[in-house]
Amino acid sequence: MNPLRVMIVLVAAVAAIGLAVVMQKAMGGKPAPAPVAEAAPSNKPMTQVLVAKRDLAIGDRLAAGDVAWQPWPSDAVNAAFITNGAAEPVPTKATAKAAKAVGEAAGTMIGGVTPEKAVEGAIVRDPILSGEPITARKIVRGGEGGYLSVVLGPGKRAMAVPVTSETAVGGFILPGDRVDVIQTREAQSVGEGDGASVKQTIAETIVQNVRVLALDQTTAAEKDAKTIVASTATLEVGPIEAEALTRAKAGGPVTLTLRAYTDLGGPSGLAAPSQDSAVVRINRGGQTSSISVRP
Repeated sequence: MNPLRVMIVLVAAVAAIGLAVVMQKAMGGKPAPAPVAEAAPSNKPMTQVLVAKRDLAIGDRLAAGDVAWQPWPSDAVNAAFITNGAAEPVPTKATAKAAKAVGEAAGTMIGGVTPEKAVEGAIVRDPILSGEPITARKIVRGGEGGYLSVVLGPGKRAMAVPVTSETAVGGFILPGDRVDVIQTREAQSVGEGDGASVKQTIAETIVQNVRVLALDQTTAAEKDAKTIVASTATLEVGPIEAEALTRAKAGGPVTLTLRAYTDLGGPSGLAAPSQDSAVVRINRGGQTSSISVRP
């Protein structure tokens, strides 16, 4: 063979090998990935479960926009969940028949209306987080209990006291505020020197830092409302405080004084009895009266 031709063949072979190496490095030194087969769609049955669309606090009243249907694995549905009774997809006729039976039973229990309509207007008994299923244990439907029985703290009582604009800070007390209750009563005392009877007015704090649950039938102030003029204030008190308030109402008018928001965590309940009092004497038109106040 001609030596020149052999040399040309060798050079061409080396050039081809070099070109292959350069192309492999340019492509990252890795072979092209093989196409990944798409996962087959799951045939796992899903059930529509009624869930909260937002965080719901104790005492919130449910509206149509507060709940929604959400797909839930059928094998993970708790018996306490509110469902539409349908499983999708339904792989067998037996499953479809069972789902229909569950749906009919649910409709009968709720009264023939859709579940989302059945819970509308219900009151939240326990906090419900966004996306959490609605359960009968966490809500109170109409006829099952009132608002106050839900929002009352354990061991607490709801008690109404009469108020006016003058005895309720001009109407600036709103549901949810904290107040003290002061009783005012008149008493007769012996005057100094001549021993004559002197009219004395005594003001005493009966309970302190208690929550206002409602004013008349209003349990929440309207948006941007700053005042509510009411004739009755419903307060959250303990059994002993309720007895003290009952005696106070029988002995004279009571006045509500508004507490600061920062007093929320302060002492609440019966006010500590005061052993000493300061007496302020007032002379009007020749008549002397005394007002006893706690220091």
